[in-house]
Amino acid sequence: MGLSKRDIEHVFDRLRSGVVPERGLDTFAVGIERQRGELHRLLDMAKSGEGVFKFLRGGYGCGKTFLARLAALDAQDKNFATSFVVVSDNDLHFHRFDDVYRKVMQELGTSACPRGALPDIVDRWIGKLEDKLIDSGADQDAADFDERVAKEMNADLAARTHGAVPEDMARVLRAVFTLKQQGKPSEAAALLSWLSGSGNVAAEAKKAAGIKGEITSRDALDYLHGIVEMVKAAGYNGLVIVIDEAETILRMRTDVRGKSLNGIRQIIDVSGQFHGLLWVFTGTPDFFDNKRGVAGLQPLHDRIKFQFYGSEDKAPLKQPQLKLTPFDLDRLREVAVKLRQLYPTDKPEKRALLEQRVPPQFIEGLIAEVSSGLAGDVGVVPRQFLRTLVGIFDMVMDDPDFDPAKQMDIKLTDMTEDEQRKAKGLPPYDSEPDDEKGYPTINF
Repeated sequence: MGLSKRDIEHVFDRLRSGVVPERGLDTFAVGIERQRGELHRLLDMAKSGEGVFKFLRGGYGCGKTFLARLAALDAQDKNFATSFVVVSDNDLHFHRFDDVYRKVMQELGTSACPRGALPDIVDRWIGKLEDKLIDSGADQDAADFDERVAKEMNADLAARTHGAVPEDMARVLRAVFTLKQQGKPSEAAALLSWLSGSGNVAAEAKKAAGIKGEITSRDALDYLHGIVEMVKAAGYNGLVIVIDEAETILRMRTDVRGKSLNGIRQIIDVSGQFHGLLWVFTGTPDFFDNKRGVAGLQPLHDRIKFQFYGSEDKAPLKQPQLKLTPFDLDRLREVAVKLRQLYPTDKPEKRALLEQRVPPQFIEGLIAEVSSGLAGDVGVVPRQFLRTLVGIFDMVMDDPDFDPAKQMDIKLTDMTEDEQRKAKGLPPYDSEPDDEKGYPTINF
């Protein structure tokens, strides 16, 4: 099925900003069929009740974020809930599981509700429990029907988590149901905000549910376990959590780096207990192979190390790290042609003009010109190239006299720190004296 006009406009608007679109990626996905197939295999495993994880490995510009976004879209198409989290060195440290939980809940989405989907998931879950009671002969108009629903909520969560669901989670969900039945949606919303990890919920709202304080790092994974089970109880096949740009950890202070890597190790260790949950992490080779990163924490390195046979091109797809190959000239050219075909035009003559002014030969020249500003490396230019290409499309449509082959003086603008360092031949971070020391294993 083709993209809607709105989705097409979204794709090009995001590319103009140098950002991976959040939808419509399937229309210009090139050269990642095998990796995408491996992620589909893991989705099938999660659907069958397994708890699984994968690390996407690739250098800057290989398309890790693109594939991760596409994986999330594929997951939603396969009836999964998803959460796409970008690592920040300011407010996401993996040893603080409450930070991780809060970010996951903020970005929780479904095909029906792209972001902030917890209220909808809770409503769907309660609706299914009500239908179950009615199907078993309960009278929905009876005075004790709501009380029976609340008991069923308790029993269902307890059974699904084998009694591991936090009591405060059960209290909050029962209170949310009661408040909605009483016609108090704002009070119910405040408690759902608390359940999403917010620390800004008024004491009065929490008192209504019989709870105090906030979700802590110590119990955050138990709450996540409950969320996964509730997602499935609401009718979804499971949950996919994407953690993008894990290499950001490399820029954190030494003590925080070590604790964050330990946090990832703990998440991996318990992942099998979260039936129906797929974790997807993205990271650069430096993140995995350097003592400053995963290789500095031996227990984590042992669990997810990258194995290959003869060369990195001979690496099993099913191992913990899934290698992405850099873009080459042919792959960038194919992406460019697909985008040219997708570009929104309202008249056939404009489409013909676009194809005439931006032929394959010009596209190849543009790739060479852009890559010359980044040490000639085609593998790190996709963001800059696509941003420039879409700008050329726009100019051709805005000004029929504009001929990019004759009038262009290409300059790279708004380069990211990674691109600037690459252009200067520098590593992606500044080294520190203790980079080779490694980290102790910590149990939180």
